[in-house]
Amino acid sequence: MRHSFNVGLSFGLTSGIITTLGLMIGLYSGTNSQFVVIGGILTIAIADSMSDALGIHIAEESEDSHSSREVWESTFGTFIFKFIVASSFLIPVILLDLRIAVITCIVWGLSLLGILSYTIAKKRDAKVWRVIGEHLFIAVIVIIVANYVGQFLKLTFMN
Repeated sequence: MRHSFNVGLSFGLTSGIITTLGLMIGLYSGTNSQFVVIGGILTIAIADSMSDALGIHIAEESEDSHSSREVWESTFGTFIFKFIVASSFLIPVILLDLRIAVITCIVWGLSLLGILSYTIAKKRDAKVWRVIGEHLFIAVIVIIVANYVGQFLKLTFMN
């Protein structure tokens, strides 16, 4: 697999999962509003995908080892993969009760991250469960912290 495609795929998927879940959980626990959660997901899908793509673009440009084509492939790949993954969280939120949708999104996001982690571990000939465990542990920490931040903000500013 080309380096540029791999960068876009792995970064876009990971960032799309972690950032979207973190924001969703924080907004849900802070507002319990479907409208607000949908707005947050759309913001991540559009603005944060563009921001991450630019970040990858600049990071890849800063390395002298990549051609202009590779830099643009990484940029475009990051945007597309993050946009698609982040947008995929909209489906449960639109179709299901918000509480069930949030649980569904957590399962969806952790499953995608587990599959990506498995693929990375196999490619690197690393211990599969160690890689998956490490990545899922970090994602769960993000979810827990986002939940508590949302609850804190709700208690601080909405009462």
